[in-house]
This record gives sequence, structure tokens and C-alpha cells, in this order.
Amino acid sequence: MTTILKHRLFWPSLILVVMLGVNAFTSQQFVTIQDGHLFGTLIDILRGSAPLILVALGMTLVIATGGIDLSVGSVMAISGAVACLLISDLGNQNSIGSVLLIIGVAILVSLALGLWNGALVAIVGIQPIIATLILMVAGRGVAQLITDGQIINVRSDPYSTLASGFFLTMPVAFLIAAGAVALTVLLTRKTALGLLLESVGGSPTASRLAGIGARRITVMVYVVLGGFAGLAGLIASADIKSADSISAGNLIELDAILAVVIGGTALIGGRFSIIGTVLGAIIIQTLRVTVVAVGIPPEANLLFKSVVVVALCLSQSPDFRAKVFGRFKSRPAVEKVGVPA
Repeated sequence: MTTILKHRLFWPSLILVVMLGVNAFTSQQFVTIQDGHLFGTLIDILRGSAPLILVALGMTLVIATGGIDLSVGSVMAISGAVACLLISDLGNQNSIGSVLLIIGVAILVSLALGLWNGALVAIVGIQPIIATLILMVAGRGVAQLITDGQIINVRSDPYSTLASGFFLTMPVAFLIAAGAVALTVLLTRKTALGLLLESVGGSPTASRLAGIGARRITVMVYVVLGGFAGLAGLIASADIKSADSISAGNLIELDAILAVVIGGTALIGGRFSIIGTVLGAIIIQTLRVTVVAVGIPPEANLLFKSVVVVALCLSQSPDFRAKVFGRFKSRPAVEKVGVPA
């Protein structure tokens, strides 16, 4: 039991279970089946968490190498803008082949943006926070140029399936995120890639002296994050059936970093937890739904979220738990040694 309590994911898991319990008690339909699909608050949480899971997943790999990426929101905006612009120009927006091709183009653009960030960090040598800040500011402007400052609406059933479709009773958006998680876990835990990421983040100099291509690995994780952010942008734009270059992915980089931290990955790089990141992303989305479910005023949403996050982070601190919940062990009695007469 003590080992379970000391596990870094125990307290996040407990808080998630509590919030889900609150939603199950307050919502009229927590989980139900309609038209052969699962519906309800739980399904809404899973579907709504998909974009954040994708972004946080890529952010975990970047942070594992000692980096950071503040441009994921802008990449999402660009990806959605490219896709919606091209789809709006189609004569038949319901053409599955054309829509799939456009989705591929949008993801390629996102990969190129990730390559740009990786090159600035690994090759040019710019600090990650500065290099990605450049694209964070400029990328939002690029997205507005693509859409000409307007909201581009699309009416494409194949495209909207990314966000609102179902497959095997589960939301397509969540299945996409789950597939990305499974692939990442497979590559990082069943191959040497995970060890290489941790070595680069733990000690770049030592990894370079050991013959590890730190630059190539650094560029790779930024490219992967760019692709995941682009895919998240497609899901977000498909959800509202339009490209909003101003609000798309706004501040999602902060939630992604928060999800990574909740999952137990250190911001200084090194060891990382994919499952912990997924748990953190679902917690953040569940928190949003819970705030609405318990009737907290919208003005207090951010404050309530901050309080819960602080409590969660403190609960993960072994030192804090030892001071607040720990019991002081009684010192063993000192035997009196008799003094010979």
C-alpha cells in the first residue's frame, strides 16, 4: 500500500477519479448508448481531450530532450487554416479522396514548421524558448494571412468526421489520439529511442561524447511535435467546421506543458512518462467539464483551475507529503550503558 501511495501517478489518478465521480453524480447522462454509439459526459471528455493529448504527447518528447515549444498553438492555427482554405475551394467538399489529400498537405506543412523550430534549436543554436517564440508570434500572423483575416467555413462531412465521427462506438478524435499514444509508447519503450531521448535531455555533452546524434534527435522531436500539433489543429477546426486563425489553439501550449508536468516529466529534461502525460491531459479536460457541472461562475473558472492544479502539484511532491501527511518516526530509546564502579 505504501508503494502505491508513493507512486507519482497515484494522486493525479485519485483526483481524476474524484472529478469523474462528481460528473457522474451531477450529469444526467454520464455514459449511455445512442444509435449504436457511446454518448455522455465521459465521451465528451475523451473527445475534447484529443487535441490536448496530441500536443502534450509531442511536448513530452521535446521536454525530454531539455527543450520547450511555445508555437504549438500557432501551428494548430496554420494547419486548420490550410485545410479549410483548400477544402473551401473544392467543387465537392464531400469527396473523401480530396479531403484526405488536403489533410496530408496540412500535416506536411505542420511537419515543415516543426523542422523550422528544430533547425533553429539544434543547428543554429538558439534557445528553445526564443526559437519557438518566433514561430508563436509569426505563425499566428501567417494563419491570418492564409485566411485573409476571415473565418473560413466548410461543409465537409468527411472532414467533420475527424472531430464528431464515431468508429467502433468510440469518438474518432480520441481513437486518433490513442493511436498516436500507442505508436509513441511502442517507439520509445520498445526500442532504444526512449533511452536516447533521456540521454540527450539528461546530459547533452555526455550523449555527444558517447556518439549519440543529439542534433538529429532534437530536430526529430520538434518535427514530431509539429505533426501532432497540426493533427490537433485539424481536429479543432473540424469540430467547429471552420478555421479561426485568432483563437485556434490559443494558450494550448500552457495546458500541454501543464499536462506534462502533472504526468511527472521534469522540465529540465531526462526521464519522461507518456502515460502520465495522457493522464494529465485528461485531468485538464475533465477539470473544464467539472467546473461547468458544479455550476461555478465562468469568471471564476481560471481561479478554480489554478487552485486544483496547485493542489495537484503539491500532492506529487514527496517533501510536501512528508511534511503534511507524514508521521514522524519515534526515535529509538537510547540504552543507558552502565559505568563500571
